[in-house]
Amino acid sequence: MIVDTHAHLYLDQFDDDRDAVLRRARDAGVDTIVMPAIDTASIQQAVDLCAQHDGLYAMTGLHPSETEDATEAAFETVADWCDHPSIVAVGESGLDYYWDRSFDDRQKWFFRQHIRLAIEADLPLVIHNREATDDILNILKEERERTGAPERMRGILHCYVDPPQVAERAWALGFYVGVGGIMTFANSDVDAYVTEVPLEQIVVETDSPYLAPTPHRGDRNEPAYVRDVVERLAEVKGLPLQKVAETTTRNARHIYDLEEGG
Repeated sequence: MIVDTHAHLYLDQFDDDRDAVLRRARDAGVDTIVMPAIDTASIQQAVDLCAQHDGLYAMTGLHPSETEDATEAAFETVADWCDHPSIVAVGESGLDYYWDRSFDDRQKWFFRQHIRLAIEADLPLVIHNREATDDILNILKEERERTGAPERMRGILHCYVDPPQVAERAWALGFYVGVGGIMTFANSDVDAYVTEVPLEQIVVETDSPYLAPTPHRGDRNEPAYVRDVVERLAEVKGLPLQKVAETTTRNARHIYDLEEGG
């Protein structure tokens, strides 16, 4: 069985066939899907889906692109969700320097609040990183040193596309790397990078409905396609598919504190 550690199933791209999407995921061996939040409304949407379907879990958090206009009240709502039984992580939070650099300071402030919340709630943190690797790792290091419980800092560096040294630094801070469809792209270096990252530090994801892997590139992504990621990971690692599936699933269940089969 495989865990898709990052899929936005609540988005309206799935409104017409969500049940069929989930059936295809199960048929592909994907028995667990974790849904990151992007804003306060999406937390409720994800939790509602968890109540309707087995094998779904949710996160609570504000995507960095949302922080330009986010309020402290919105973050309080994020914090209030931490005790809900369907919530297994804080996220996705982080830094995104690709679209707009005009509110970097707000992004950093909210990122630190998410880190502190995850530590306080003893939940893993799922990090969105786009062209902000050094700042993210430096802030994590600062917050780890600030806290009195550094062992509580842990999580996933989502959508991993960096050289292996970044994975090594992330692992030292308690973070797995989430590998997805970009690794299968012909114009990507990620497959070469992950050959040097130990399998014990990797989880797999789709980021559905975005970034569909080859041979589905350009289509809507969905959790069933995480199997294509596992197959490509097994190919570049030179390992049996079963070993890659079992190891990445074990990693995902460990970081999200999920029981076997749930």
